[in-house]
Amino acid sequence: MKPVSTVSGRAIPLGLKNVDTDVIIPAHWLKTISRDGLGKGAFESLRADPGNIIDDPEFTGAPVLIAGDNFGCGSSREHAAWALLDLGIMAVIAPSFSDIFSGNAFKNGILTVVLPQEQVDRLLEVARTDPVTIDLENQVVTTPFQDRFAFEIDPFRKHCLTNGLDEIGLTLASEDVIGQHETMREGALPWLNNPRREAA
Repeated sequence: MKPVSTVSGRAIPLGLKNVDTDVIIPAHWLKTISRDGLGKGAFESLRADPGNIIDDPEFTGAPVLIAGDNFGCGSSREHAAWALLDLGIMAVIAPSFSDIFSGNAFKNGILTVVLPQEQVDRLLEVARTDPVTIDLENQVVTTPFQDRFAFEIDPFRKHCLTNGLDEIGLTLASEDVIGQHETMREGALPWLNNPRREAA
């Protein structure tokens, strides 16, 4: 997982409320076991409309998505986070998120930023013409117009995101402690290494 410290650039001003995971990535895309290529199916129903905001060339490669309330509701598919990543989205700003989506996003290195609706509305306005910057270290979202919006984040999630630690990374970070425990166990409880032989 890539470390996240600052996410800066154009932001897709989606703004829609109650965008569920089926809108983020439709069910027929879930047959794949690969994360690659899911960006093609991201927001497929919205992208069917000519002139949609997702395919607007002005927002090509935008690392931020600004959404409405309750983003990521619906089923718990992790493919929703994978699709956003494949689309290039590293952070989503919204007034609220589904808990399951927020957890899946975090585990895949996507920063979810919760801000009050009036601040989200301001960012939607700015995003149509100018970039947005999310500073995770200082927990603030800024714009070129001196807007400065502070946000809260769970300290554990902040630590993992800034250090690029997913669940495997967290385990590997404790490799020395795990090794010491295994050495101790082999000396004190040798039968655990081969229970069948000891039982015989």
